[in-house]
Amino acid sequence: MALTTAPGATRRTGPVAPTPSRTAGRRAGLGRKVRDNLAGHTFLIGAVVCFAVFSWYPMVRGVVMSFQRTRRGETTWVGWDNYSRIIADPSFWTAWKNTFVFTGLALVLGYLVPFFVAILLNELRHAKGYLRVLVYLPVMLPPASALFLFKFYAYDPSEAGLFNAVLTALGLPTSEWMQSPTMTMPAMVIASTWMNMGGAVLIYLAALQNIPGELYEAAEIDGAGVWRRIVHVTVPQTRLILALLAMLQIVATMQLFIEPLILANGAGTQDSATSVAYLIYQHGFFQNDLNGAAALGVIMLVVLAGFSAVYLRLTARQD
Repeated sequence: MALTTAPGATRRTGPVAPTPSRTAGRRAGLGRKVRDNLAGHTFLIGAVVCFAVFSWYPMVRGVVMSFQRTRRGETTWVGWDNYSRIIADPSFWTAWKNTFVFTGLALVLGYLVPFFVAILLNELRHAKGYLRVLVYLPVMLPPASALFLFKFYAYDPSEAGLFNAVLTALGLPTSEWMQSPTMTMPAMVIASTWMNMGGAVLIYLAALQNIPGELYEAAEIDGAGVWRRIVHVTVPQTRLILALLAMLQIVATMQLFIEPLILANGAGTQDSATSVAYLIYQHGFFQNDLNGAAALGVIMLVVLAGFSAVYLRLTARQD
């Protein structure tokens, strides 16, 4: 029997109101989800609070302080005066020059050396575990201890220093290392590479072990040598890891601080070791200029954020 609508009657086509049983079921399901994820939400809230208190708030506070001036407990708004004063300081440009030089040398040495060390360890058939521990051992040392080891043992300007003893044995002229303005940056790069390369080597090893062996076999059949296999097989297969570690390398090396602080006693000979991060430390703790230090920190933040944005844009186009 067909149902008909009486003439002139309005037929309702809107959504049907939920019945009390459906509403109760939805509430019960929502409560069950909350109970199931309660532990995860609790840990997440703790992490968010820690980031907010110890990371995000100091960043926001630093940006605000960079536009203020505090004298004898009184804070006034000065706008861009702190930035103008910092940029007019000759040490500002010296620090940025030294930071970029260190970053460039670190990319040549501290970025490429771990990659080739990982390739070498991946090709070895014996003592792999022992050599991996040996390479990673410097990472487990406190950075200050490792740098003091370099300062008083390896970089001793006399012939008793390790590096000068090696140069003397090879018949080469010795160096003053940290006392020489031209050797300060290379010496800091060598120490930094030795301290930090272990983690990068392990990451590269994990990436190399995921490369199918058939690719190397096909390259060998085609007559490719070791260098061509690295260029045409290893590098393309580890491109994402190489790009990621390159960005992390640049961001980390531009925050150069502990190396000049310990190896060069801060500024070094003729300000050859002054970095941007050390200049921030000098303004904040030696000159009692917290507002200038905040302005310099914001400038570094903007530079690193700009580099990261360019990197993400370029990698997005490549993908």
